[in-house]
Amino acid sequence: MDLQKSMRVSASGMAAQSTRMRVIAENIANADSLGETPGAEPFRRKTISFRNVLDRQNGVDTVRTSRIGTDKSALPRRYEPTHPAADGDGYVIAPNINSLIEAMDMRQAQRSYEANINVIETSKSMISRTIDLLRG
Repeated sequence: MDLQKSMRVSASGMAAQSTRMRVIAENIANADSLGETPGAEPFRRKTISFRNVLDRQNGVDTVRTSRIGTDKSALPRRYEPTHPAADGDGYVIAPNINSLIEAMDMRQAQRSYEANINVIETSKSMISRTIDLLRG
């Protein structure tokens, strides 16, 4: 694979991980977003899926965002009798977001993003060295 192709693949990986980090950031920001009325559904955790796409022009597989969906897992209930969304027993329906899982997912996305940056920087360096050798 030539260096430009590796840079294109890494760039697509960076774009995908950037989208992933935005989705995770939205989840973290809404981890405590409750409904406004009794029985109202709170914010649901968003999920992201990826797919491989053949870049026919360059002959390489790249990664793209397939879809951004919602996590259909059960919504936990917590006791907050003074909240406006509390039911008759004092429970509110909470988002299905675990901040620890989101933090781990964010770290994984950051590492993947950084790995793709390193590939691009290495490819650029190799191209630069090749040009220097051809000049000399």
